[in-house]
Amino acid sequence: MLELKNLCYQAQGEDGPADILRNISLTVADGRLVAVTGPNGGGKTTLAKAIMGLVEPTGGQILWNGADVTGLNVTQRAGLGISYGFQQPPRFKGLRVRDLLELAAGKSGLSQEECCQYLNRVGLCAGDYIDREVDASLSGGEVKRIEIATILARPAGLMIFDEPEAGIDLWSFSRLTDTFRAIHESRKSTLLIITHQERILSLADEIILVAAGRVSMQGPRDKIFPEILDATAGCSYRTGGERGECL
Repeated sequence: MLELKNLCYQAQGEDGPADILRNISLTVADGRLVAVTGPNGGGKTTLAKAIMGLVEPTGGQILWNGADVTGLNVTQRAGLGISYGFQQPPRFKGLRVRDLLELAAGKSGLSQEECCQYLNRVGLCAGDYIDREVDASLSGGEVKRIEIATILARPAGLMIFDEPEAGIDLWSFSRLTDTFRAIHESRKSTLLIITHQERILSLADEIILVAAGRVSMQGPRDKIFPEILDATAGCSYRTGGERGECL
């Protein structure tokens, strides 16, 4: 179970301190798929990075399975079963796709079949990618899907994805939603997904709307999603795989 208690993050802006996260408290039960949505700049990515340990909160607590992980670094949290997918993944010149998958899986010598299983789940033809370097020769969408494949290769109790739909074509996006659905149905991992995509929101058990650094709405999908649509009339949530600008 993931618990956030009065989580705060303050950054130094041009005009002085700026509150990015403001006393956010929420609980995510095991095996749930929770979608986090809201306006751009509202604090969604900062919230996700704080949970992963990429941003150090200036107040509050983060508990994972009852243990206080607030003071742990990203490596320590990964060791406890927390994983993270960046909105814009880094590139690694000199490392092949196979190398990243093996690092994620925690074992060397992954078979061709094992690599194929991970890559096929994100819509990539494994034979075309396994021995390619994760460098500038790959498109942003390709790097994004490779990163998601590495998250799938590493067993994790909590998988955090920051706009996984960004830069992905419609066919691959469909494969990706099928993958999220399968992970959720297995109930082996908790999924926390930042998204503007209606097709991902429709998979969620619960939707959290984050705006101005606060949780402004939270509840079951069937209750919250219609309220979000009513509150954001004039902005349509996207159903395809292109990056959605919403709210």
